[in-house]
Amino acid sequence: MASAGPAPHKLSRAEARRVAVGAQLLDEPRPAGLHDIVRALTLLQVDQTAAVAPSADLVLWSRLGSAYDRAELASALEKQTLIELQSMIRPAEDMVLYRTDMADWPGKGELTDWRAAQARWVEANDGCRREILTALAMSGPMTARELPDNCAVPWRSSGWTNDKSVTRLLEFMVQRGEVVVVGREDRDRLWELAERVHPDVPLLPADEAVRLRDERRLRSLGIVRERAADMQIEPSGVGSAGEPAVIEGVKGKWRVDPERLGRPFTGRAALLSPFDRLVYDRKRALAVFDYDYQVEMYKPAAKRRWGYFALPILYGDRLVGKLDATADRAAGLLRVAAVHRDVTFTGEIWDSVDAEIEDLARWLGLEVDTGGE
Repeated sequence: MASAGPAPHKLSRAEARRVAVGAQLLDEPRPAGLHDIVRALTLLQVDQTAAVAPSADLVLWSRLGSAYDRAELASALEKQTLIELQSMIRPAEDMVLYRTDMADWPGKGELTDWRAAQARWVEANDGCRREILTALAMSGPMTARELPDNCAVPWRSSGWTNDKSVTRLLEFMVQRGEVVVVGREDRDRLWELAERVHPDVPLLPADEAVRLRDERRLRSLGIVRERAADMQIEPSGVGSAGEPAVIEGVKGKWRVDPERLGRPFTGRAALLSPFDRLVYDRKRALAVFDYDYQVEMYKPAAKRRWGYFALPILYGDRLVGKLDATADRAAGLLRVAAVHRDVTFTGEIWDSVDAEIEDLARWLGLEVDTGGE
């Protein structure tokens, strides 16, 4: 008779929140440095929206505070100790976990309709793909606008990539393991042949690569739903990694990193990027933290509840509000339009949040402007 497996860990919501916060390095003591953070988090999402600061920089500032120097991230990317892969910055040593998928692109077995359509489009533009590889081989890193645009079939979509055939083709070539982003000129990505960047190591068996990615993802998140929605670039599920858990008052089954259980917890205040992994899974944030949040930059101004680029506010093991702030660099001000409170702020919470706002302004080289409040 097959074993039923270990009994699920029974966690209170507070325990689950502390597991999640600790896994994301948002408790005390603060982590040691940039590379330690990226290895622990597994990724930084690239989003260049600079209403306050680009997301990757905000995530690092949330962990390190104003001692974080944005030049550190640029230097790590230039030296390729960190690598940008499909709009995610990852440790260079993690590339081996993705090389097998690249070799198998567009995937094994029966393909979904959208994957099959992507494969057909790349095949239809094979001539342009080869011209891009030749240009990079001869000239080294180039931006998309510098590369030949001889796509026989233009890329069509209802989004921002419509008619951006070379950019879209390059993104598929990343997935195929042919090119990689090695830096930026202003906001334009610099593309290079992957063979000049990827470590020359044997491919992992596909199932081992998936298992290792799942284990690293769970360590970075702490606790995740057992059945999570499929996402193209970074899944939210963790397979069979960790151990089963249930959370008091929360429906569903979960997977938890057992190494996070029973640890002492000392919380602090933090202002988070809208794309911070603590809040990125909106369903998990609602279930575990009772926190309702959406990025509102894509909404008309009249329909926004919290602001164009509102920063989630963490206090201890709770998400307690949103900061509507904008960096007005021309005026030298961090303009604070509102602090939206999801709970009643005590004097201690206000003091801690105010200190984080001051630290954010100091890191940005700005003065805080509350509009006379």
